[in-house]
Amino acid sequence: MNQNNNNNAWRKERSSNSLQEVFASVNIPKDGSFKKKLMAYMGPGLLVAVGYMDPGNWATDIAGGAQFGYTLLSVILISNLFAIVLQYLSVKLGVVAERDLAQACKDHFHPVVNFILWIFCEIAIAACDLAEVIGSAIALNLLFGIPLSVGVVITVIDVFLILFLQSRGFRYIESIVGGLIFIIFASFLYEIVLSKPEILPMLEGLIPKKEIVTNPSMLYIAIGILGATVMPHNLYLHSSIVQTRNYPRTTEGKKEALKFAGLDSSFSLMLAFFINAAILIISAATFHTTGNKDVADINDAYMLLTPLLGTTLASIFFGIALLASGQNSTLTGTLAGQIVMEGFLNIRLKPWVRRLITRLIAIVPALIISIKYGERGTADLLVFSQVILSMQLSFAVVPLVMFTGSKAKMGEFVNKPWLKIVAYIISAIIIVLNLYLLKETIFP
Repeated sequence: MNQNNNNNAWRKERSSNSLQEVFASVNIPKDGSFKKKLMAYMGPGLLVAVGYMDPGNWATDIAGGAQFGYTLLSVILISNLFAIVLQYLSVKLGVVAERDLAQACKDHFHPVVNFILWIFCEIAIAACDLAEVIGSAIALNLLFGIPLSVGVVITVIDVFLILFLQSRGFRYIESIVGGLIFIIFASFLYEIVLSKPEILPMLEGLIPKKEIVTNPSMLYIAIGILGATVMPHNLYLHSSIVQTRNYPRTTEGKKEALKFAGLDSSFSLMLAFFINAAILIISAATFHTTGNKDVADINDAYMLLTPLLGTTLASIFFGIALLASGQNSTLTGTLAGQIVMEGFLNIRLKPWVRRLITRLIAIVPALIISIKYGERGTADLLVFSQVILSMQLSFAVVPLVMFTGSKAKMGEFVNKPWLKIVAYIISAIIIVLNLYLLKETIFP
């Protein structure tokens, strides 16, 4: 195969990884109703949506709501629309080419390029795991008074949780994730009811305003929200786990799979939109309107919720949602790490070895910072993890848009002209804004 030809077709044989081989057990009813087929395809979208509501998103949403009220709701909405398009392209790559994004890159690029892409992706997964470690440790500290350093160490236990869940099957994992998402959803629904946001200003916040671009402080947080929303490892993950469905590998079967998997993805990401929007709305209604505009991290928000809303349940539900968010993201980060290592390098490690390596990489800096700098240090580290993710995002988005826009690779499923244009625009916006975010982080 000529790896330097951008229009070359895939190899004829289907690629698969150990995850798909173990979990390709969800059968699609051949003559089932629309509802039965949709339920059979539901699940992968929920696992992907978890990455859009992980602890790393909380800080930007809280700061945005506290400082600028409901104004940045439009940024969350636009970011979510970007995510829906990109995750649909990821689904299309998995269904049509029967490859995950890592395998597709390995097919197409030179080995040196693939090695660089793999390194970047591993760094992003480690950064994501870092956010999960910190988020879970903060939640344990807030709910049970466990010191941050001890909470960081406790997060190693989830290695064994992952092993247990993987032994039960993919549907079991999807059910656990769905249950945790419901806990997060219910917690924030309760918080919104307590905070009593103003309906009209909230709806107006969904409409983009010029000041988002003209106000440097607002623009910085807006870019942070965008940069923390689309997770690069999710593009690798989704293109793989969508193949765990036993749909017919025919043209008609792939068309049906695209339709139902696309619905699953879009619905799940709208849940993620609600949760991200809810964090900002609660922050705006509780902190911005009371003059507490300096609230910028999770600890501040937790401590102020009870006195401002008049009930300790407000803080408890906030902490429970944070803990559920951290555990959920742990699951998907593990699966994504397994996929990229096998896809790029064809190295198959035992799940517990892979998980332990990734978690230890995340624990070491989190433990050092929590011991030396405490709460403020871990909050800064959480933000830094999102900057790392932003840096890696372009290296996942560009190949995905390129592959799904290639007639030679996708055949009749190639992106339509309008979708190509939308995908290129989204890619350009992400690249430019993330470069700006990186510049402002390094040279503020």
